Amino acid sequence: MRVYRLSKEAYKDDLSGKGAERYGGRWNGKGTRMLYTSDSRSLAKLEVAVHVPLNRIPRNYYMVTIDIPDGLIGEFDFRLLEGKNWKNSPPIKLTQTEGDRFVKQKKFLAIKVPSAVVDGDHNILINPEHPDAKHLKIIGIEKFDFDMRLFK
Repeated sequence: MRVYRLSKEAYKDDLSGKGAERYGGRWNGKGTRMLYTSDSRSLAKLEVAVHVPLNRIPRNYYMVTIDIPDGLIGEFDFRLLEGKNWKNSPPIKLTQTEGDRFVKQKKFLAIKVPSAVVDGDHNILINPEHPDAKHLKIIGIEKFDFDMRLFK
């Protein structure tokens, strides 16, 4: 499966998950390494755009295309989110706990989770500490410019 990640230039070929480890995120607590990717370029763009003030155009970004070998991606049990305000910011403990559990169990290299930004779209979380992480391949890195109309 091909997945997409928008990264600043300094991290464009970094698949370590250390940024998520340092700061935590919707699907991981601080101290847990995780690589956030999306199942489409447009979702990757929106996942970055929602964190940027409207009057500031993100600069120095690169679209990274990563290949995850077939058979190494699990799917999150979406039923666990029913009736929960899981899209809140800051993230709820449930999503972070489930993401941390995914990393610790090492059952799959990656897991498909719902996007909080676009209903029906998905992010693919990668466990950089999984034994099969060595099979991840960056198959493309392209300079990415945001359309300024998004930030008016």
